[in-house]
Amino acid sequence: MTPEAELVPLSRYIQPSAFYTFDPIRIDVDDIINSIEKSMDGEHEELIEIMGENNALSNLKQGKKSNYDRATTLFVSILDWQENGSAPIPLDRDNVKERIGRFPTSDGNSIKYLLDNTSDEDHESKLHELLIKLMKGLLPENLGYKEYDKGVAGLELMGWINSDEVSELKNTIQKGRWIVSAKEPYDGGVQEIFRNLVKLLKSAERRNCGILMRKHS
Repeated sequence: MTPEAELVPLSRYIQPSAFYTFDPIRIDVDDIINSIEKSMDGEHEELIEIMGENNALSNLKQGKKSNYDRATTLFVSILDWQENGSAPIPLDRDNVKERIGRFPTSDGNSIKYLLDNTSDEDHESKLHELLIKLMKGLLPENLGYKEYDKGVAGLELMGWINSDEVSELKNTIQKGRWIVSAKEPYDGGVQEIFRNLVKLLKSAERRNCGILMRKHS
């Protein structure tokens, strides 16, 4: 080692990038958002009816304002719970979660990497529109409602696509209606992300589910 070489202190902590998960959902956000808004003010009938037997918000009392925040209410209301009330069966298999959940970029966001490094081949393709909805659909400026992106205990919801959009996004990717940027920083990165994303989309399609994207800091 030369005298000019800089030593990095062993005690220095390098913050890892965020991790992202893709959850199966059985209810479209657009179909439940108004019911959640009513529930916040104590009118819970519509929300309870939509959730049906998989009511994970059993503490709701008609006429009393909800004790749950909007993001938490949305999260537990739309998930594809198992019939016995157990946690949803994950969409990913074969370590897909690890391959797409934290991409080797500063923010770890594989969907953002796709948006930054692809372009639509034609104006009819909804590739970027659907990817943006999946990544940013629950932000107030996109959803039109506040407080659905962040909840208690660090819950951070990003966006979603419904079951019809799952099939549309899968077909768009498989038809190859996109172009990889010549300046892509990781050779083959776009192809790798698309390959694993299609696996998630196929899994959701088989179960007739939508997908919710979450961030874990």
